[in-house]
Parts: sequence; structure tokens; C-alpha cells
Amino acid sequence: MGIAVSQLAELVQGNVVGDGDIVIQSARILRDAQAGDITFAENESYAAMLHESKASAAVVPMNLPYGGKTLIQVADPLMAFVTIVQHLQGKAKRQPTGIDPRASVHANARIGPDISIYPFACVGANTVIGARCELHQNVIVGKNCRLGDDVILHPNIVLYDDIVLGDRVIIHANSVIGADGFGFRFQNGRHVKVPQLSGVIIGNDVEIGACSTVDHGTFEPTVIGEGTKLDNHVQVAHNCRIGKHNLLAAQTGIGGSTTTGDYVFMGGQVGIKDHTTIGEGTMLGAQTGVIHDVPPHSRMFGYPAQSEREIGRILAVMKKLPQMRKELLRVLKHLGLSGTRSGKPAET
Repeated sequence: MGIAVSQLAELVQGNVVGDGDIVIQSARILRDAQAGDITFAENESYAAMLHESKASAAVVPMNLPYGGKTLIQVADPLMAFVTIVQHLQGKAKRQPTGIDPRASVHANARIGPDISIYPFACVGANTVIGARCELHQNVIVGKNCRLGDDVILHPNIVLYDDIVLGDRVIIHANSVIGADGFGFRFQNGRHVKVPQLSGVIIGNDVEIGACSTVDHGTFEPTVIGEGTKLDNHVQVAHNCRIGKHNLLAAQTGIGGSTTTGDYVFMGGQVGIKDHTTIGEGTMLGAQTGVIHDVPPHSRMFGYPAQSEREIGRILAVMKKLPQMRKELLRVLKHLGLSGTRSGKPAET
């Protein structure tokens, strides 16, 4: 059974341009949409594709001109389309299941209301689990942990002892929070482990991708600030203090005792040397290697990390290197200094 465009517009608080009585059966992206579908265009660059699309209606930004297709104009087309997709799919909100009898919950753990603890999950002594939390299959929560409300731990997550999670934290499968930091001292011909004596504190609304790791602190907790998002395969070493609303893309590795300001962005495979400070609002491009402190609001690329302006100059020169080499060889030959077939100058 379909739903009218006008009803979908009401759902996302949008404005209808065109026929609001058109009935929508499903939602698909521009490339796949057919008659009876609603699609979306995030900005004006998709206007041509939208015009050619067979979709019956589209969710668009407020400034996209009307081209004959029925539109729902909204401030944020992507998130509005997400809401419409979820509504059309009819996915009901997950209902709490309680504690599965195959789970292991310590007798003195404190468990909040409306929770779901699935088979083979384990909750340690003196741990507090907030309201409406979900601990999926094989999740391990150690001793003395504190989980806020509405936390979701996907399968096979391990929280070591003394971990604090804020409200609405989401951690995806196979991630490990609180493993020992990589700290050793070389004594008497061998590497001696430095005990990691503190925990990890993760703020509200943090999301951590699959197979990521955040290590225990040595004397003070490792901290992940409110609203920060870690992609899959991200490593945050011991004693780091990651600011609020950071975005760390896949395979980023952050050395121990590094501090980042708020609203820092790191592209994929960024590497940060230990004991480094990254200023607020900084953007680090993919595969950037940082070995020195970075001032606030910088845009850095390459290894070692350099400013966007400097790396632009380097790339411009690199494009000219083949021609510059030809010119150099021509000059050396003219001067009688090209003594080898490889073009290396003859020794004098």
C-alpha cells in the first residue's frame, strides 16, 4: 500500500511543489528510481539526472528549481530521504528483550530498565548498565564499567575493566575498548611492560566503527570527546585525548599521548606521531603523516604533513620534473658533462 507525496512531505516537514496526491510505493536512489518511486537530489549538481529520472517524485533542497517533476523541498534532502526510506520500509523500533538466560550478568551488576542483553553476553562485577541499552551476542563488559543510557554494543565487542561510556554511544562489531597501551621500557637487555593503570572515558553520542581499538591510559584515562565518530579499523593509543566532534576515517592510527582539538577531521590512513597536538578545526588529508604539532584550523597533506598551499606548490613542480630533466640533460650535453647513457654528469 502506497503513501501520498503530501503525507511524506508532512513527515519530513517539507514543502510540496507539484502534485501532492501522487502515490509513492518505494524509495530508490536516482540511478535506480522508476515510476512509483521517490528519490532525492542532494544539491543542484544532480539536477540533470533528476530531470532524466523516471521517479514520480523527489526530495530536493529548497533552492532547486521546479522542472516539472513533483518535489518535496527540505533543508536537508539526505536526512529527509533517510526518514522516508525508514518509514516506507516499516521497520518497527526494536523492543527490549530483557536478559537472555544464556547471558552471564554478575550478581552485583546494576542493570537499568528496558534493556536487551543477548545470548552469551557477559557483564562483570560492579558494572552499571543504563536504561534501554543493547548488548548483542558475545559482548564482554568487564568489571567496574559504567554505561550510560541508550548504548548499543554490537556482537563480539570487548570492554575491559574500568570503561566509561556516555549516553547513546554506538560501538560496532569486534571493537576492543581498554586493551593495554603499548608501553615498554628497555631494561637489562629486555623490554619491560609499563602497567596501564587507568581506563577509557567515551563521551555522549560517540560512534566507533567495526574492528577499532581504544587503549587504556597509563595514569589517566584515554578520552574520546562527545560526538566524535571513529570509522572501521581506527587505533587510538593510550593517554590520547580526542576532542569533541572529531571525524576519524578508516585505518587512521593515533600515537600515544596525542591531543586533538574539537572538530578535527582525519582522512583515511592518517598517521599521528605520539605526543603530538592537533589544533581545533584542523583537516588532515588521506595518508597524511603528522610528526609535529599542527596549529588550529590547518589543512595538511602528505608526509611529512605540510600545508595545503605548500603541498600544492610541490605537486605543481613535480608535474614539471620530466621536462625539467630533459632540459637539464640537454644543457649537460651542451657543456660536455653528460658522460653516461643514464644522463649522470661525468666526474671531473
